[in-house]
Order: sequence, then C-alpha cells, then structure tokens
Amino acid sequence: MGGCFSGDVRGGKEAVGGGGSGMGRGPAAAGHGGANEAVDHFFQGHGLRGLYTPLELSFSAAKLRNMDALSKSDPMLVIYAKKDGRLEEIGRTEVILNSLEPLWITKAMINYQFEMVQPLVFKVYDIDTKYHNTPVKMLNLAQQDFLGEACCNLSEIVTKFNHSLTLNLRSGSGHALLSTMTVHAEETSSSRMAVEMTFHCQNLENKDTFSLSDPFLRVSRLSENSAAILYYSSKDNPLLVECFDFDDSGNHELIGSLQTTISQLENLYNSKTGANFYSNKGQKKMKGQLFLNKFHEKVQHTFLDYISSGFELNFMVAVDFTASNGDPRTPQSLHYIDPSGRPNSYQQVRSCLTCLRYSLRLKAFLLNHLMYQAILGVALAGPTLFGPVVTKAAEIANHAVQYSNNKYFVLLIITDGVITDVQETKDAIVRASDLPLSILIVGVGTADFTQMRCGTVTVVQSLLEELPGQSLEYMRTRDIKPLPPSTPRRPLILLLLPSCEAAPRSTGSS
Repeated sequence: MGGCFSGDVRGGKEAVGGGGSGMGRGPAAAGHGGANEAVDHFFQGHGLRGLYTPLELSFSAAKLRNMDALSKSDPMLVIYAKKDGRLEEIGRTEVILNSLEPLWITKAMINYQFEMVQPLVFKVYDIDTKYHNTPVKMLNLAQQDFLGEACCNLSEIVTKFNHSLTLNLRSGSGHALLSTMTVHAEETSSSRMAVEMTFHCQNLENKDTFSLSDPFLRVSRLSENSAAILYYSSKDNPLLVECFDFDDSGNHELIGSLQTTISQLENLYNSKTGANFYSNKGQKKMKGQLFLNKFHEKVQHTFLDYISSGFELNFMVAVDFTASNGDPRTPQSLHYIDPSGRPNSYQQVRSCLTCLRYSLRLKAFLLNHLMYQAILGVALAGPTLFGPVVTKAAEIANHAVQYSNNKYFVLLIITDGVITDVQETKDAIVRASDLPLSILIVGVGTADFTQMRCGTVTVVQSLLEELPGQSLEYMRTRDIKPLPPSTPRRPLILLLLPSCEAAPRSTGSS
C-alpha cells in the first residue's frame, strides 16, 4: 500500500499496525494445529483433502482500558491454545499505537478439527513505550500492563452464522470488564494469486488548521456482516478503502472512504481514472480521488514449491568448543561422551537434527561422529566468538550466489555461553542480511532438554518454524521462481563448521 502525499510512512504504518511484526503463517501454524504443507501435498497428490479445515482468525477489540496517562494504550493480542491444561502460545499480533479500539492486521492460522475440542485463550497487553522498537516475539509479557483476557472453543466461532464471536474480557482475578474482543474465522483460500498495488490520491480534504493533512490508507475486506477484515481473498469480494489523517494521539480523522473490488481497482488502473471518496456516512461525494500507479498480479509460490523443484537447502552447524563446556573427560562436561550411551547436551540437539534429516530427506554427515573426532583433536579454549562463524557462513552463501540463485543456507550455532564479541557479531549479521542465509542459535547447558524430544514441540522445531517464511521472503523479494521440472534435483547438504575458539591439541596432550 502506497502513501498518499505523506512522507510519514512510518506513521502511516503505525496507524494501522503495519509497523510491527506478527505471527505470519509459520509461527501461528507450527505445532498448534496449523497446516502442514508436506501433508497437504500428499493428500492433494492423491486427490484427497486433509482431515481438517484450515482457518484464518482475525481480531479486533473495543472499549479497552486506558493505562497511559498522556496518551492511549498500545494494545497487542497474544493467542494461546489450551492443551492438557497448559497454555501453548500460537502467536502475537502487532502493536497498535494509541488505540482503545484496535483492529489488528496479523492473523492466526489454525486447523479446525470437528472431532476435537480446541480451547483458545486470548490475552491483551498494553505495550510500554520503551519496548515499541522491540520485536513482538522478544517482549517479556510480565513487563507489560495486562488489559484483560477471554477464552472460548474454536467451535464456538465457526458455528456462528457470520463466523464472528464477541467475548467480554476479564481481569486477571476473573472480574468482568467493559472491554470486548471479537474473533472472526475465515476458511483460507487455496488461491496462490497475489496482487501488488501502489496508490496515490488527489484533491483530499485538509483536516489540519495550521498544516496539511498526513494521510494514509487502510484497505479492508467486508465480511457478510459488513465488518472490516484486513485482507482480501477474491477479485469480487467487496473492499473498503479508507483514507485517514494521521494523528500522534491515535485519534486518526477519517477523510473519506469508498467501497470497491479488486476487479474495479484493476479497471481504474487500466483506464487511468480515479474513484471518488465519500463522506463518513457514504452519502456525500467528495472531491478527493483514489488512483492506482501499479496493479500487478503474481503467483505466490510456496516453500514446498521451491524444495520439491530442486532448490538446495544447505545446513551448516557450528559447535561451541570453548573451555566453559568443561573438560570432556569428566562427567560434568557438556561434551562428555558417556560410556553408557547417555547423550550429552550437544548430542541431544543432534538427535533433533536427525528428526530434521528424516523429515526433509536430508543427506547428512554423522554429526555425532564429527563432534567426537573434533573433541579428540582440539583443546578447549576461549573466548566465545560468533563473529568469525557468521562471517564464514556469509562467505559460503555469497560465493554460491555468484553462480546460482537456487541455494539457501541455514547456520545453526550450538553454544553454552554468552558471546564476547557482541558488536562484531552484530556487524557480521548486518553484512549478511542481504544473503540467502538464516541464523539459528540453540543454547545448551544445565537446562531441561526434555522438550527436545522428537514428536513434541521441540526446540529445533521452534527455531525452524520461521525458516520457510524467511526463505520465501528472500525468493519473492528477488523474484526468484522455482526451478522448471526438467532441472535435475540435488540432495540437501549438511556442513560442519568449527565454532568459537578451539586450539589444536598438541601431540603430547592427553
């Protein structure tokens, strides 16, 4: 969505919540009843449909408590699935600045299974101003103001006539609040078509006294009950385009709105004409008009499209061999090879990589054997340096880009301690940010590793859930398409990189 005569792009994004990062499809789906692309591919290849209905949940709230003195609350919603009495976080929305009536953009993907009771819990928080530049996943909820919570079963939403359910929020002690939140469910579309549009406006009404308006657009799809939902799924579905004058307080003033469809917007672009905005009640036609500078339809390829067509996913592992791991000859060491066969902390991570190998048909070296050989050949030293490892991985990815664009790289760093070259590591990551490279970090030590077992929501799974989205973003922003069917496929590769500072073991060392 383009700006409307406004240089305050950041302000426009914040006004509709577009400046924050949200759940997306991966995190909301992984491990919580979300769609499994490989399973879907299997069913579709056999002319069948999965034993679930994929849904996309949209969220809004009203009459939220105001926790700020000089402005309004900055609400964020956290969605949980309740399983076996425990709350498992599905994801978080973006933060809407200065709003007691938020309409969040971020959706939650979930599979509706008729035969199961699927309890959901929703918690709303007011995010403190000092955390506004912090990614929502990194926010410590205990440091935020709690605005209320609500719960329901997924079936309560989908069985409503309009698939919308309004819930009263309650305080932490269970007392009813005046605040409400609404959840709307939509079946996800199987269409892979996406439309990229750029807008501009002319002759807008000025809402400011001593300066010009700061306009931004909000495009929503109207559901059957005329409620606005911030996405579209069909060329003929009705859309609501609203133009607001941005205000720092969050009281954005409506300049005008119009109802249209994707087909009508396409006609505007082809005819090079504009569409008039209407007043708030839709009765008065205004001088302000909406124009399209760009209208481009394209296919949204999936992660599975790239992998199945022969794209290479190169997996690099860096293992911490610093002295803080302890003498590998003693049972207290994180690198200790137990004669009884009990895996050490690093081997437990390796067992999860084995699950990854089978799920992706990864042709990998025996990481366990390589780690054992490395322990015999080096003396553990220090300090813990990540910068050189990231730089080396970036060099490998950069070299591959010179010859082919069908490779993507993942660097997994397994470490036990705090890094000592923080700034160098940050600089290396920034330099590598334009490369086909994702960096994952797993900490090992005295923590409980029971969650790393295969078949549960594992640590590695949690790390890898964002990988498809990151690789897709890289491919799509560079217009890289899957390989044609005739291209020969190559196996996925696992590389082992030396990590941190490990000195070569001298001949006389034991």
